[in-house]
This record gives sequence, structure tokens and C-alpha cells, in this order.
Amino acid sequence: MDGSDLAPLLTPEGWRLLESLPPYDPDQALVLSESLRREGHSPALVSAALTQQRLRRRAATKFGPFADRMLFTPDGLEQATRLAVSAHHAARYARAGSRLVADLGCGIGGDALALASLCPGVLAVERDEATAALATVNLTPFPNAEVRCADALEVDLAAAGVDAVFADPARRSGGRRIADPERWSPPLHSVLALREQVAALGVKVAPGIDHASLPADAHAQWVSVDGEVVEAGIWCGPLAPEGPGRSALVLRTGADGESSAHVLADPDCADPTRPPVQLDPIAGPEALGDFIHEPDGAAIRAGLVAHLAGRLGAHPVGHRIAYLTGAAPVGPELAPFLRSWRLVEVLPLHLKALRSRVRTRGIGRLEIHARGVDVAPDALRASLHLRGQAGETWLLTRIGERGEHGRSPRGVVLVVAPVEAAVPAPGPAPTGSDPAAPSPLPRPDRSAP
Repeated sequence: MDGSDLAPLLTPEGWRLLESLPPYDPDQALVLSESLRREGHSPALVSAALTQQRLRRRAATKFGPFADRMLFTPDGLEQATRLAVSAHHAARYARAGSRLVADLGCGIGGDALALASLCPGVLAVERDEATAALATVNLTPFPNAEVRCADALEVDLAAAGVDAVFADPARRSGGRRIADPERWSPPLHSVLALREQVAALGVKVAPGIDHASLPADAHAQWVSVDGEVVEAGIWCGPLAPEGPGRSALVLRTGADGESSAHVLADPDCADPTRPPVQLDPIAGPEALGDFIHEPDGAAIRAGLVAHLAGRLGAHPVGHRIAYLTGAAPVGPELAPFLRSWRLVEVLPLHLKALRSRVRTRGIGRLEIHARGVDVAPDALRASLHLRGQAGETWLLTRIGERGEHGRSPRGVVLVVAPVEAAVPAPGPAPTGSDPAAPSPLPRPDRSAP
């Protein structure tokens, strides 16, 4: 479905039909479609309405209750910023005192919606006419938002009274992602040049952007939502009160459904273009600590692994591997940025030996993570013939520096247990012990495979 397929809904009849439909149920979609056609609705309108209900159901994960009053296309929904993230964008503009924010390349209006909620005025600009029509519908509840169908770089910002800009360059062509920022539409250098007109500039960029492509006087922040890295942003002028550098914003949804936000920054990094610090890895399996830590993807992308390692007193397990190992558990101040396990055993990455382990231990549940080895967790799991009631967690990786002639060390399997599961429930402390300290557990087998 593209914007033109939504034309039947942009009529009084189409809107009434859409609003009268029950929540989308894939098991009832065919029956409902036939029923609506018998009532005299055109096939095009019925198809558009049911497709829209299906997209609204998917959009609830990004837009919450707002999704029930919005219109989407599949591409527009996929590329739209999650409301939880766009709310943080908008908060930057509100704290900077922005009066009229131009959202250049607004798409279906996801960021403009959040901006209009917190800022006095929003000018949402979209070049594609059909997409601009969707943005107009989606921003209807906000009288302080105007949608303009125009080229983002041809808007006269001064004449419009714009004092802040948010830009989201198109990073896809023909359905494929474009890695080179200078091939985005518009190119990154053209967007950054807008600072000559408006100092308060924010740019949404791909999380895989090369640090060398970042402006040295800006702040770059990578964002993850429940462990998934979703974007990076470049913040300039008054939108970057933290000053130049790099940071990670980690958004977590708790068991109660409430969300929390956590920011990690390296105070020693005042230049986002500076290459991340690379730490020496441990020498071998015998140097593994009691704990294995995996930094959040946003912290990895932001080049903050060394910063985390320093605060933990930990080291990478291998060359350019984002698993850290150390003797100390993670304290509450760093917990949002790391996933931690207690090391149980080290195994060779040999299929025959792993099959034997699965068979003899009756392993039927296996959680597998991999870093630095050319092994697909799903393929390995399928080849192990899992059967039984036991469960384990494996980290597939390599340990130590590169060998002679640049060869990588052999892969290993770290058998680990979640820290919460490995630490016994608190009970009466023995005389003379520290009641806050974890109960001692058997030392893991670190024999080299």
C-alpha cells in the first residue's frame, strides 16, 4: 500500500467506515471483508480500510493509543520514529526554548506529533504529496502544526520564522538502506549546512554511521529501546546542552509497563569523531572473571565499551569483541547498560562435543548468543537435536588476541547463568559475614578447550 491506495479513505464515507471497524483480527478479516462488500462498499475502500486497521495494530507498539487515529503506509510505519524516542527529541527542543520547529522530511508525522505536543509551533515539510497528505491527517489534533508539501532544502526558514530544525534524511532507495551519508536525500552535508541559518539543528541518522562523518562540535547520541538499537541523532547548538561528544540513551520497559530512560556518556570524550578506545583483551580462558557482561547496543555504537570496562574493572574477552569479563558484579548505576551472566564453564566450539553435552544433560531449552564467530545461533540450535527438560545459556565467541599472521583464536562456548538465577535468595547471614555480599558459588571451570 502506498499513499495513493489510501485515497478511498480520505473521504467522509471512507473515514466513517474506518472508524466503525472493530480492532483488526486476522482470523476474521476475510469474513469482515465479504460482509462490508455485501453492504455496498467498494472493494478498493474495503481493502484500504482493512489494511489500515492491520497497520494500526502494528503501529500500537510505536505510537500507543495515538495509532488508533492515524493513517499509515507499510514503509512509512517502518521508518517512523517510535513515540517513546520522538518524545525525547521533542524534549530537547522544548528545553532549548524553541518556538517554531521545522520538521524537514517529516514522513507520516511521527516526530512532528511529539514536537507539536511540547513546542508552540511545528512546520512539517514533506516532498511526497501522498505522504504529506497522511501527515496532515495524523497532525489534525494539533492546531499548532502546519504541513507543507515541499522540498526540505527549498523552504525559506527565515521567512517562515523557524528557530529550530529537525531533519530526517531519507536513507533508503528501492527498499534498500543507503550506508553512505552523502547519498542520503538530502545528503548529510547539505543538512548540516542549515546550521548557517539555524543554530538549533537536530538530525536523525542511521545507527551505523561512521564516527568520522559526525561534526566535531556536535553531540551524537545513539538510542536503544528494550535492547534494540533504533537510531542515532546529531544535536547541534542549544539542542546539545551536554556539549560535544557521544552518549547512549537506553529506554527500558519494566514489567509494570512503565518506561525508564538512562543516559551513559564518557566525560572524557569531547569529540564525537574521535575513534573509540580499544582495550587489550584477556590473554586466554584462564583469565576469565566470574562475570560476563554484554553492553547495550547503543553503548557499543557510541564507542562507550572502554568507558564501561573502566568503571567495571573489566576487559574484553577477545580482540574487538563486545563481551567484557571481570570479577565484579554490575551495580545499579550501570545495570541499565549491561546484560550480565555468571560464568559456569568454558567449552570448545566443536559440534560433536556440544551434541554430546545436549544429549547427556537432557537439554531441551537453549539460549544462544554469538559475537565474533561465524556461527548462526539458529542453525547451531537446529543441529543439536534438543530434547529434555534442562536449559542452558551459551555465549559463542573467541578469546584473546589475534594469533600469528592475523589469525583469530578458536571459538569457544561460554556456558553462563543469569546473575539473578545464580545468586541464591537472601537469607539469614552467617555470623561475621557481610549480609550485602552474594553467597559464594563454585568457581567456574576455565580450563582451556
